[in-house]
Amino acid sequence: MSESDRLSAAHDGRPVIVVGAGIVGVATAIWLQRDGHRVILIDRVDPGDEASTSYGNGGVLASCSIVPVTVPGLMRKAPKMLFHRDEPLFLKWGYLPRLAPWLRRYLRHCKPDEARRIAAALHAIIGDSLADHQALAAGTGAEKWVIPSGFLFLYRDRRHFAEDAFEWSVRRAHGFTWDELEGAALQAYDSVYGDHMQFAADVPGHGRIADPGRYVRDLATHAAANGARILRADVEDIAREGGRVSGVRAGGETIPCSKVVIAAGARSHTLTAKFGLQVPLESERGYHIDLWGASKMPKTPTMVASGKFVVTPMEGRLRLAGIVEFGGLDAPPSRAPFALLRRQIKRAVPGIAWQEAREWMGHRPAIVDSIPVIGEAPALTGAYLGFGHHHVGLTGGAKTGRLLAQLVSGRAPNIDLAPYAPSRFRAGG
Repeated sequence: MSESDRLSAAHDGRPVIVVGAGIVGVATAIWLQRDGHRVILIDRVDPGDEASTSYGNGGVLASCSIVPVTVPGLMRKAPKMLFHRDEPLFLKWGYLPRLAPWLRRYLRHCKPDEARRIAAALHAIIGDSLADHQALAAGTGAEKWVIPSGFLFLYRDRRHFAEDAFEWSVRRAHGFTWDELEGAALQAYDSVYGDHMQFAADVPGHGRIADPGRYVRDLATHAAANGARILRADVEDIAREGGRVSGVRAGGETIPCSKVVIAAGARSHTLTAKFGLQVPLESERGYHIDLWGASKMPKTPTMVASGKFVVTPMEGRLRLAGIVEFGGLDAPPSRAPFALLRRQIKRAVPGIAWQEAREWMGHRPAIVDSIPVIGEAPALTGAYLGFGHHHVGLTGGAKTGRLLAQLVSGRAPNIDLAPYAPSRFRAGG
């Protein structure tokens, strides 16, 4: 079949429905429109709503964040982290019996070769994220939120930096370079950090989103202005006829469609289970605090290595984001993660004050092998999946949306999608 025949078959007149109006879903909708598709975007909340994960992320286009959490040594460190008040790992203990099967499979990947394999897969999705978001936002009115920047990794000293040698070796293998700032050079670069912070690695070529919620909202507004229908509803199921998608059941009605893209983040696996695909996914609960009217503002997004949290300058406020908590989708936020973020920023930036602090908790979609699912669902023609990005959903959302639009339109992407194939879980893998 020729390229024109493939595109003609893809554009059969019925709309494509995108389930999920976070960054992946909205990016998919825009790229589908650019390919000539009619699009319906469905989510339980409005695009950019405070209840969405895309609203609450750290705001960094973190291209070099290709190293998974499951690095060598995690299994030894994790138990100690759970019992130390200053470590960024939390667990709601009553959830442990439900978490245990997923956790056992997740921890199997704490090996050097696995970490490198995962990093290679992530690099293809997030390694050029600034350019990916600039291409997505072009002409949408959302360009103003995409700001080029560096990405600073802040350490107590060079010895502390050396403890992360494995992670930096993986980044170097994928072409990332950095400037090392030590002592007076670090203070000259940015004096907001305390002088107990004596070393930093400054990685160029990154970016930040100055207001993630408004960025996603502006992208969705552009999609709507170009004909997309945005529907706020709970999606109940995918309608099927003869092994092919025929519609989406949402809000008590079945909406016909030619194809469907499932990009509903941490809730996506409940839909895929309805057509037989069991994706091993958990909510990795993330926390942030926005400090409005902060008295000190770092010049660039910063990963504070001692606390494993990100400090990002945003429109009108400073965002502190990070923390890993396991506790499922339904439990309310815990207080300890918020308290930890407050302690950590006061240590990193002595004397900082603020006028108002606003707290947020949301759900990162965490797949056992730390690689997102991107591709057509096995055994259901016309269903495409794009979720499971862990900490890098915003970073990888623009590229993932473009890949999904290419697949829906019958075009072959320019990267090998085998590592992301949904079929890897078809037999419980």
